[in-house]
Amino acid sequence: MKTRHFFAAFVCCLCVSIQSGFAAAKLIAGTAKINITPAQPKYPVHDSLYARSLILEVGNTRIAFVGLDLGGYTNIPLEEKLKKQFRLTEIYFCPQHTHSSEQAPREWLEKQITTVVERASKSMFDAQISGGHRYFPQLSFNRLIIRDDGRARESWVGDDHYRAVNPERIPHGPVDNAVGVIRLDDAKGNPKALIMNYACHPDVAWNNFEISGDYVGYATKYTEEAFGNQITCLFVQGGGGNQAPLWKDGGRQSPDDPRPSNYDLIDRMGKLLSIETVKLAKELYPNPHDVADIKVKSDSLFFTGRYDKKLYYNVHFSVIAINNRYVIATVPGEPFIKFQIDWKREIQPYAVPFFFGYTWNGGKWPIYIPDIRSSAYGGYGADNGPDLIEIGAGEKIMNRMLENYYWLTGVFK
Repeated sequence: MKTRHFFAAFVCCLCVSIQSGFAAAKLIAGTAKINITPAQPKYPVHDSLYARSLILEVGNTRIAFVGLDLGGYTNIPLEEKLKKQFRLTEIYFCPQHTHSSEQAPREWLEKQITTVVERASKSMFDAQISGGHRYFPQLSFNRLIIRDDGRARESWVGDDHYRAVNPERIPHGPVDNAVGVIRLDDAKGNPKALIMNYACHPDVAWNNFEISGDYVGYATKYTEEAFGNQITCLFVQGGGGNQAPLWKDGGRQSPDDPRPSNYDLIDRMGKLLSIETVKLAKELYPNPHDVADIKVKSDSLFFTGRYDKKLYYNVHFSVIAINNRYVIATVPGEPFIKFQIDWKREIQPYAVPFFFGYTWNGGKWPIYIPDIRSSAYGGYGADNGPDLIEIGAGEKIMNRMLENYYWLTGVFK
């Protein structure tokens, strides 16, 4: 009996010793912001362009998001360099797709992006995460509108029943009238970074001939100001491929057009989005029962063109699960809104879903990714436009991401 008591005591001590040797996993984060406005721009600068970075790390998994006030951005050599330099599992470039951007010279822009990631890596803090969605009256509409002949036309095409550019602000759908917010706090509960996730083209001024972040630049600025400029607010576009702003400036005809762009409309839309973002962000709080964890499953599928079968697309995408609670789908190019709506519907009962469109981490940028229904009814990006991808590519990507989510989180056995 004494021997067995001694052995039991020894085992208990051994278990305690082993457990104390493994510290509980912690979420740590870092964030930074930098100006990426060209020093010698082609057009006048109305408001500056920025890059914002956010690094998230648990254990050996470290990922980074870089929000960019640019129309689009891919850069394989820089991606590989940053992953190696900062020990990143993945890095995601998230251009917000403003139509009023201007890309700075390549070497200088790469240096600025590297610097903003470096600053984030040097500002790491013990973090708490929370997230959610807020629904409100829509700021966008679906720009592919089905007409009397049963075909879809772009919103900038008028007919007997529809005025071009939607001056009446008719809320054509489908849309997703919710903003998603991910909030990162330090250990004392002070907010340090937000991700604002919303689906709508940043082209309130669709012919501008001036540099501007459009409504996104205003929304992020107002949101940072609401927190005393003590946070960085990254904007990540959603499934905005067929989503247009209800506030629309018809556009100047040339750089010499004396009529100024209507920044009141840009300001109005940016302010309204910021108000909803701030309301939600201030209501969020981390779940005290969460166990810090980041799981990432990146994948790729190969497609040809819809019309040109010689086109070849290697589309990279990821599923990211944070604390098994916040689930992010990342898709490059300009996915249509159906995919965002479907992703949220599939995931929402079990976790808090986010859909990051226009988000690149390798492979070839696929331009528009329409759903099958939109491909059938037509319109720009659906059945006409630059280098269209094969029909059904988006559904195949979404099915694979859903499968990967179930494998990643252990639902599949």
